[in-house]
Amino acid sequence: MYRSYSPDVNALPNAGAVKHGPVVTPFARALAILSAFTAEDRWLCNSELSERARIPASTVTRLTRTLLALGYLCCDSGKRRFRLGPSALALGYRAAADIEIHEAAHQRMHLFAERHHVHVHLCARNRLDVVVIDSCCTSTIPASLQPAIGTRLGLASSAAGWALLAGLPEAERDYLLRNAERMPSCDWSEKWGHLGRRPSEAIGQVREGGFCVALGQSGQPMTIVAAPVQLPGEAPLAVSCMGPAMLVGRARSERELGPALVRMAQEIQHSRTLS
Repeated sequence: MYRSYSPDVNALPNAGAVKHGPVVTPFARALAILSAFTAEDRWLCNSELSERARIPASTVTRLTRTLLALGYLCCDSGKRRFRLGPSALALGYRAAADIEIHEAAHQRMHLFAERHHVHVHLCARNRLDVVVIDSCCTSTIPASLQPAIGTRLGLASSAAGWALLAGLPEAERDYLLRNAERMPSCDWSEKWGHLGRRPSEAIGQVREGGFCVALGQSGQPMTIVAAPVQLPGEAPLAVSCMGPAMLVGRARSERELGPALVRMAQEIQHSRTLS
């Protein structure tokens, strides 16, 4: 279920960074190691970290020692494996400490899920991935038929990714697409992504109607609808909903779910403006 990030840790994750000078490679590599852990893979050894972060094994060994000393990693000496430590978790909690946006989004997502009988997600970009940061299930669809919080999807191969890309400046979007489209898809992207649609087509759909639709098809039984959430002065988020293709077809997606999702995104944006 893991998806690797950049093919080169020297590649910039954000086109805007070009304006601010070169990347400090050792720092970028340390962040790549911390980003390699997932909810499914809490413990990783040096060789696994080397493969996932695409960093030489000797460099990974030096960096894990440093991260261990600083509290960003913990070590199981018997198995020679690492997991995220208290310092890394503290950073994550601080990053997720924007309670206002989460509260504003979660309540509306819960109501949306029950009203429209779909699962709903809030997503943010992490390098060349999209990460599910909040999730609300409807009681009418099995909870197993959805990506959980922490799941990573391909930026260029998922409806949420397309919605996020549509909310970015053209130069940054083109930069990210060039890098993201070269990356191999992960298991989650193959399951929840819709690789048959070109990102440019979906981005055009967002520009025209405020949302994009990835219809369920053979091997991908869920239809996904997504819309960007534009927050002044902050990176865009995306809200998406999903339901079985047999219940969520093109007509319902475009006439009911898409417009309702756009309204919810606007409500989230408006609540943040007032706060």
